[in-house]
Amino acid sequence: MLLQGVKVIEHATYYAAPGAGGILSDWGAEVIKIEPPGGDPVRSNFPTKGTGKEHLTDNPAFDGDNRGKKSIVVDARTEEGQEIIRKLADTADVFLTNVRPGGIGRSGLGYDVLSKRNPKLVYCALTGYGLEGPDANAPGFDVASFWSRSGLARLTAPKGSELFPVRTAAGDHTTSIAAVAAINAALIQVLKTGKGQLVDVSLLRTGLYTIHTDLAIQLFFGRNASTRPRAEAYNPLTNFFKTKDDAWICIVARAGKSDLPRMARAFELPGIETDPRFQDGKSRRDNAAAITTLFDEAFARFTKAEMAARLTAEEIAWAPAQTLAEVAVDPQVLAAGGIVDMPGKDGGTFRSPGGPARFHGVDDGPKGPGPKLGEHTKQVLKSVGYSDAEIEAALATKVVA
Repeated sequence: MLLQGVKVIEHATYYAAPGAGGILSDWGAEVIKIEPPGGDPVRSNFPTKGTGKEHLTDNPAFDGDNRGKKSIVVDARTEEGQEIIRKLADTADVFLTNVRPGGIGRSGLGYDVLSKRNPKLVYCALTGYGLEGPDANAPGFDVASFWSRSGLARLTAPKGSELFPVRTAAGDHTTSIAAVAAINAALIQVLKTGKGQLVDVSLLRTGLYTIHTDLAIQLFFGRNASTRPRAEAYNPLTNFFKTKDDAWICIVARAGKSDLPRMARAFELPGIETDPRFQDGKSRRDNAAAITTLFDEAFARFTKAEMAARLTAEEIAWAPAQTLAEVAVDPQVLAAGGIVDMPGKDGGTFRSPGGPARFHGVDDGPKGPGPKLGEHTKQVLKSVGYSDAEIEAALATKVVA
């Protein structure tokens, strides 16, 4: 396993930081998840009461980000609990947290403290807005920090339409990937120099990088084009079109005119390669509505299967705009490893999203089920030197659970 021997202490809840810990766990790291009394809130985000599934022990949202981890419950509001976390960090390669800078500092768990005790520690602070600046201590969530503050929400919504939120944890999980990349870069530095590193990953900065091209244009020219409705697209040859059987297909036109003869054959629209409306970016933009209508009428003559065959035969870049139900049975999704079988808590398996990368010939999938709350508290405390009597005393005072 790629990260076998790497120990990660995850002092985090919700999605972005636990998602990063989940990827590291898939890749072989030992990840110890510190949960507050009552557990990570995502454990109860999807109640089953009244659904007929009250018997289930698995939670697809929580387990997908926390599979293969060990769970320990520690009350970090207490000095005793804080010292337990410090001792865990003493033995770790990585400390991963999404506690806001002010709170983590007050608890004596900041980088300045932990790195003095463990100079090789890679300390990843995953926050809404970063570790510096006027809003460093503001609460961060993906729909606010990643989606709204970065400009993505305004940029994505077509001009004149109302804004809408990003789907559940999409910005969080994008940030999870960024955090994993940063953590592994810092681990390489440790291997080379023996020196640890403070890693500052934020939802805001990841959101800014996600719109890198548009932001670069804004910074250089001082302005940017808005997103337009489908019939007003800047390049109507790259768009979404609905087939005879109500399926949506996305087509992508390459630069210049090379795709026009192919489109003429695929859509049975002879002459578009010489039509003045199609000749360059300006003419296409000026005639976007007419071109979109022409293509709409062409797509409406064919079923999804028929149009797919035509597009493929002409080597036009295309993809179906799928529902998640369709994604779940897409043979290419399965071949790419996008869905994995995940161990359940009570035996058996259930399907879950795979990680963001594949390492061929290596076990890069789930290493176990999502942990039960506090399942490994005693085991983990023993591993860092606590005696049975000390553990029982901590349990009695509810410092741990």
